[in-house]
Amino acid sequence: MDIKKIIMEIKPLSEHLSADAQKKIDGKTKPRGSLGRLEDCAVRLCRIQNTLSPQIQNKALFVFAADHGIAGEGVSAYPPEVTPQMVLNFLSGGAAINVLCRQQNIDIKIIDAGVNFDFFSLPEEKLSGLINKKIRPGTGNFLKEPAMTMAEAEKCLAAGAAVVKEYLEKNRADVIGLGDMGIGNTASSSAIISAVTGISPAEVTGRGTGIDDQHLKQKADIIAKALIKHKPDARNAFDILSKVGGFEIGAIAGAALFAASKNIPVVLDGIISTAGGLIAGLLNPSCRDYFFSGHQSVEKGQKAALAFMNLEPLLDLNLRLGEGTGAALAMHLLDASCRIMSEMASFEEAGVSKA
Repeated sequence: MDIKKIIMEIKPLSEHLSADAQKKIDGKTKPRGSLGRLEDCAVRLCRIQNTLSPQIQNKALFVFAADHGIAGEGVSAYPPEVTPQMVLNFLSGGAAINVLCRQQNIDIKIIDAGVNFDFFSLPEEKLSGLINKKIRPGTGNFLKEPAMTMAEAEKCLAAGAAVVKEYLEKNRADVIGLGDMGIGNTASSSAIISAVTGISPAEVTGRGTGIDDQHLKQKADIIAKALIKHKPDARNAFDILSKVGGFEIGAIAGAALFAASKNIPVVLDGIISTAGGLIAGLLNPSCRDYFFSGHQSVEKGQKAALAFMNLEPLLDLNLRLGEGTGAALAMHLLDASCRIMSEMASFEEAGVSKA
């Protein structure tokens, strides 16, 4: 998978449909702008799909999982073995994201991008549906060493892109959601966000799985020390990813880039997939045109990342779980936007007088 070729294939959204899409939605039986951001979403989806009748029928959500060496520094309330345990929970259908995907009729796929566990030591029936794209069993502890090599950074981006490519060869997807699993990954995400935006670690580091005040300060201090040690280049996605990133974060970036290259809208979830979006946006800023933010996470670093990408979250439900839960919940809003554009009557069709 040539990730650099994919990056080059992403084009800015065309302006030629904007006026026609706006005119069409303004002509529906409602005061102009009264459906708020649903109208904005509808117009942007017209531009992404290059049609005045966009649709969101086939939904897919990819959960990328990996472990983090930085978890050994006590940045999470949960032990690292929770990562493979939750992957198995996803595969058996018992996690929150499984419930939401069933309810929304979203096709969910689980990917091992770098979990520190040999899943193939388990009975085959427990692994049904697991996609193996493991780079290696967890990143390095970025307080002491780079999280990964530059070659691994490129490899995890290519792996994420390959997952979406392989899916689309057999299935249709009108929208793609991106989720995560990985103990320690909010620390990596906060480090990425601080490196890209220039905002201090203390201002972009949150509680993750629910750490107390003492561990929160320790977590922010660890990130600050790591950034001083490695000095990642704020303009170089591969440099940042290799020094403080995560395999699942890189894979999320690659998946987002491939989807954008195929004119498919991407719904980001919380801080981890938003950090992946940041990495993707550094490689080609035009990919951000295809991104929707599913929700405002409790994790404060996500807000800084969204502001950097000029994205506004669709929902604010005090979520901080990850997995893709916020992305799954937001997909129906994009579906609603499309249906308003395609199914709602115009003033002329309904015989309703205009203002």
